[in-house]
Amino acid sequence: MSYWKDKNVFVTGCTGLLGTHLCELLIGRGANVVGLVRDYVPRSRLFTEQLKPKMVMVNGNVENYGLLERAINEYEIDTVFHLAAQTIVGIANKNPLSTFDANIRGTWNLLEACRRNPGVQRIIVASSDKAYGEHESLPYKEDAPLQGRH
Repeated sequence: MSYWKDKNVFVTGCTGLLGTHLCELLIGRGANVVGLVRDYVPRSRLFTEQLKPKMVMVNGNVENYGLLERAINEYEIDTVFHLAAQTIVGIANKNPLSTFDANIRGTWNLLEACRRNPGVQRIIVASSDKAYGEHESLPYKEDAPLQGRH
């Protein structure tokens, strides 16, 4: 029996590379997956691999606190995977305000919605190697100092 069987899981960034693979894995292990979808991305594995009919889609973004709180409550979410972010440094530099809204305010909104819902037992927040800055020793280790430059 799978640990994930019948767990209610909320995934932000579910149309992205990691998000689609995570959703597929969770669905395969019996989880009830609820995905937050900002944009319809036809080439996303979420749509090309026919994962959409096997999960619940919530249309919106992490900047919408009310939507996050509603989805987490309505679907009785137990575990949250936060993968949504503006990850392309070039786009982030050109659009700092929208990047701040998605990456900082969006993360804050999601964490606050989870904090206010006692049913949420686990929150996994993804980051990137950009948080570590430049180091001579690779690969990065989790205890490496954070020296983000972007």
